[in-house]
Amino acid sequence: MKQQICQFILKLMGWKASLKVEMPEKCIFCVAPHTSNLDFLIGKVAFCAVGGHRPSFFIKKDWFKFPFNLFFEPMGGIPVDRGKKTSLVEQVIEEFNTRDHFQVAITPEGTRKANPKWKMGFYFIAKNANVPILLTYIDYKKKMMGIEKIFIPTDNEEEDIRQIKLYFKDFVGRNPEGFSIGDV
Repeated sequence: MKQQICQFILKLMGWKASLKVEMPEKCIFCVAPHTSNLDFLIGKVAFCAVGGHRPSFFIKKDWFKFPFNLFFEPMGGIPVDRGKKTSLVEQVIEEFNTRDHFQVAITPEGTRKANPKWKMGFYFIAKNANVPILLTYIDYKKKMMGIEKIFIPTDNEEEDIRQIKLYFKDFVGRNPEGFSIGDV
């Protein structure tokens, strides 16, 4: 029922969702381009529309103050304190190692502004937790969100990141000037 409601909402908005791969119990959704807060809402509805469960996601701890915590916690939010230099990567790897089911959505740019030097946490988590990366795009030009490629990290970090960035090069964010893959 919930999936049909989300499909209906997407249709009303003029959006479509595409799922062309099987979603494993444990994985990272590498989501790009991320140029607007609206990406979150579209992503949640699209993910539900393709039959996904509730993936976790990182969000600034500032958003976990009442009453917003009542919204973000049940949706899978994980608060991040950007002022602390704790190893979030290690914490997430441990979550993967202790759970039977854990999926987390990460925006590699780490911001809604153009950032050609992507944050590498998603990659190191996937590599060290031995989980696949599902390349998840949001394309405002086509009004489409999709999960169509699984990426397995290799021992060539530089080439892996280059390939991941190239995958996203043709997708258009809500604010296109806010997305950059840099020189690849």
